[in-house]
Amino acid sequence: MSWLRALKETARSGLSIERQRLEPLIALRGAAGLALVVGTSLVLFGPVIAAGSAFGAYQAAIATFQRSWRPRPVLALVSGASLAVSTFVGYVTVSHTVLFLALLILWTFTAGMAWSAGPTGGIIAGSNVAIMLVTITLPTSVADAAAHAAMMAFGGLVQAALIVLFPVRRWGAQRDALADALAGVADYARRLRDDPVAPFDPVPLMTARNAAAVTPRQARRRPADLHGARGVAERLRPVLASLADPALGVPPEGPERYWTWEILGAAGSLLDSASRAVRHGDPVQLDETALSVLKSPDTEVILTGPPRRAADRLTSLLADVIEIAEGTGTDDRTPGEPLVPHRRRPTLLRLVPVIYRSMRREMRRGSTILRHAIRVSAVAAAGYLIGAVLPFGHGYWAPMTAVMVMRPEFTQTYSRSVARFMGTVIGVAVATGIVQAAHPNAELSAVLAVVSAALMYLLMRTGYAVSQACVSAYVVFLLGMAGDDWSQTVPERVVLTLLGGLLAMVAYALYPAWETPRLRDRLAKWLITDGRYAATVLDRYADPASRSLDDVRTALLATREARVAWQEALETARHEPVRHRGISRTSAADAEDALAQFGRVAMLMEAHLPAASANPVPEAVGLADALRRATEEGAKAVRERKIPDWSPVREALAIRDAAEGPPPDSFVRNGATLLLRALEDFSRALEISSGRA
Repeated sequence: MSWLRALKETARSGLSIERQRLEPLIALRGAAGLALVVGTSLVLFGPVIAAGSAFGAYQAAIATFQRSWRPRPVLALVSGASLAVSTFVGYVTVSHTVLFLALLILWTFTAGMAWSAGPTGGIIAGSNVAIMLVTITLPTSVADAAAHAAMMAFGGLVQAALIVLFPVRRWGAQRDALADALAGVADYARRLRDDPVAPFDPVPLMTARNAAAVTPRQARRRPADLHGARGVAERLRPVLASLADPALGVPPEGPERYWTWEILGAAGSLLDSASRAVRHGDPVQLDETALSVLKSPDTEVILTGPPRRAADRLTSLLADVIEIAEGTGTDDRTPGEPLVPHRRRPTLLRLVPVIYRSMRREMRRGSTILRHAIRVSAVAAAGYLIGAVLPFGHGYWAPMTAVMVMRPEFTQTYSRSVARFMGTVIGVAVATGIVQAAHPNAELSAVLAVVSAALMYLLMRTGYAVSQACVSAYVVFLLGMAGDDWSQTVPERVVLTLLGGLLAMVAYALYPAWETPRLRDRLAKWLITDGRYAATVLDRYADPASRSLDDVRTALLATREARVAWQEALETARHEPVRHRGISRTSAADAEDALAQFGRVAMLMEAHLPAASANPVPEAVGLADALRRATEEGAKAVRERKIPDWSPVREALAIRDAAEGPPPDSFVRNGATLLLRALEDFSRALEISSGRA
């Protein structure tokens, strides 16, 4: 993609407005907390400290809107406290330019590295640095700075208290995640009726798994209908696939296939009912027709063998889902997970060493997070110096803009730069018109600032440009309340905002972190995890007595993460202004389909794992070793732009065919043949990319 086209697409993305479900009660609660803090500060301490405290309460509310599974009061408290510390330390050092620049670089670099702990940590840390650049200009003494910092922390405390006292849809994020997972499995069941080998998107299940991890305090308060349904949904997916599959399940045509359609439709209907019940916390409304299909004795007559076992297992699992959705279930684990009451999430204190280790892992050459941290810290320092030299005043707008818009990936950085500039122009223009018409005093300015913040909370998910228009108006009103003349801030803020956005865009162009050159490495990692997953499943056939599924579950989660990482990288690379480097879009799509098919076959084999008392399958040992060896060598070939060779897998199959003794297990043999076929399709996709086909 050319630079011109990439810039057009990112600009269009940044200025787009989406229709999203609004949350007016949550927005009203955040605005009420802000109004309470600003009003109290205005009465007790005056407009200057009120402006500082408003930033603390504002940012604390913003933190609670981030996608996080931690309790919202905790996010508010952490945000308010961290902003208070940043403001106080920043004010103490701001009079010494060299010392402050060193602090700014360190603070910004740490905020950039915080992305290694996840987007929520990165966004909160970056926002705190950006706001700190404004708030350090408000105090006039060290004691004054301490008062500002205390009121900022108080703002976070007020927002946390309001969340506790006036909860809005408790456990709503966890309910949505679990409901989306159940709805995803329901949709999968329906799609299997038309396409027996339909792909499955694992993201909802992965999201639900993350949402299911709770702290000890959360575990004591979690509703009963959030216990266990995720684990059952995990087990449903392979059962549904094995029932519909024409190679290892029912035939493509005939009465078995027709009855399977009925069962799959009934499963989708019941899962939808459970999804709605979990999402809203209501009783489950079951479809009697769907229940009658699952309970019909025709299943015992029409289906036999593995399909019959899959249908029976499906009925049992659906009964578990309904029971859990009604709040009477007790199972809270998935295959391979230890029998514990819940998935554990570390407390904040225990999270510190985890974040530290994550940052250390990213301190390596080529790390996207490290490059982002270097870029954002360099741009923040350069923007601060340029803003100080220019004769505009309020030079902090340039570094503040750069820190706010910069992200580890190209598309978000460029789209947010465009959106922030346009939003700033609109917000400043509207606020300027209001100020000129009304000439508000401090109290009226505070009211207008709270209204702007409320609109921002309400509309922030509809588009970045919309939210920035509200933010710009909020800051204009707030600084007007603190005594800054709006006519002194509007022109330079627009120019410096443009400067900050340009600095961010130029920095990414000069020191990029493109995903396009990494695509082959992402594909190789997915191939390795797929091979390990299939080999681990075959190990269970080779030794059924070792019935623990811990290793199978671990391998499955690893291949899911690798698949999602590949898909995200491919989507990011699609919008990058980078020339084709070794794998075309067509080849990437074909390779993805082949590895998805490979993982699906391994999943089908997992669905029919033998009981612990079953006889071992000797040929599974050689096949498992061959798959591990071949996929590891194949991944190396992918990275080196060579075509993988699957001779070890072919030889393992041929050796077993030529061996004397009892015939090989037909199910394992068929599964291994399908795995080899998927690997061969994968190689053909890469041959097309290299121009050999």
